[in-house]
Amino acid sequence: MSGFGYSVLDFGAVGDGVTDDTAAIQRGINFLAERGGGKLFFPFTKGGYRIASPGIEELNGKPLRSQLYIPAGKHNIILEGEMPCVMLYSYMVRPDDGRYAPTKFGRVCTNTRIFSDWNPPEEHDPTARPWSILSAPMGTSCAGKFSVNSFSIRNLEFAVALDKEKMYPTQGAVNLGNVSRINICDSQFCLNEQIGDTFLGKQLQKNPCHVAGLVTSQDQTDDNVLRNVAVQGFKYGLVMSEHVVADYLYIHNCEEGVTFHDCSHLSVINHIVAQHNTIIVSTTDVDLYGNRKGSCNVIIGSVNFESGTGLTPVVSQLKYGVRDTENRLRGSLVWHEPWGEQKFPVLGAKNFVVQKFGQIDNTTEGK
Repeated sequence: MSGFGYSVLDFGAVGDGVTDDTAAIQRGINFLAERGGGKLFFPFTKGGYRIASPGIEELNGKPLRSQLYIPAGKHNIILEGEMPCVMLYSYMVRPDDGRYAPTKFGRVCTNTRIFSDWNPPEEHDPTARPWSILSAPMGTSCAGKFSVNSFSIRNLEFAVALDKEKMYPTQGAVNLGNVSRINICDSQFCLNEQIGDTFLGKQLQKNPCHVAGLVTSQDQTDDNVLRNVAVQGFKYGLVMSEHVVADYLYIHNCEEGVTFHDCSHLSVINHIVAQHNTIIVSTTDVDLYGNRKGSCNVIIGSVNFESGTGLTPVVSQLKYGVRDTENRLRGSLVWHEPWGEQKFPVLGAKNFVVQKFGQIDNTTEGK
């Protein structure tokens, strides 16, 4: 232990990108849980911390489905890397036309990185619990079935395995649905590879597995804070509920960028940068991961986006800026596209105000 807390190296982690650090990281998390909380520090290494052990279906008889777990309890744990993440990687497969460097598999990572190279079995049921690198087990508290009081992540990249034959991941990054309070800062949740390769003719494909980059706390939560958080390459980028306050979200190459299932209490997102997503904001059309569908009270201050029209991956070309087929969204959103078609298609969302940046609304009387 030192001034920064407990180092993951103290528990046997190596961080060379080759050694399986699963057991060492888990020892550190378990130690802090038994202690009642604290910081587990990850020094930066060029190789990163490899998570190779198979995921666990259940923990003490409770659903889990992750390689690493947060033990149930009233503790308060933070995982922290050495420096804020440099956000995201190439969000298109660039042609070999001399204008830009073509996209190739293999990339240099300058973030403090926890990465998985394990591919779990495919799960195609959207109501089933998804696989992830890290999660808390299902508990019994409130509608969110919370088992953990508080958990935080800072300055860390979680990268999941991209199956380069299928060209989609079969697990998500972090599932904090069963944690009642979360704080995520300067971190990202992505793939362990680029989203394609120009020379191999590979590009990200539509994913039959309902996996997410980050799942925030489920229903009847409070105190969910995200600041400078990025997601890339998942079926769902961020799956959210109520009491979320977010500053600066990056969402790239997701089929559904920010997905809400129930927000009876207001959630607020100040700014989203969305590049090459099929849908940017959506509401669930099924009981995703077992979460009931409810009203979604949401204010999104601004969305700055690029549609990806005519570019690859094809799965990342914009179809809807907002998709809310059951008209459950309440609130507002302002969008801006710096170039392109200047379109932000909306499906449903009859109770949600969607307005272009700089466009004056003269419909209100008494102005």
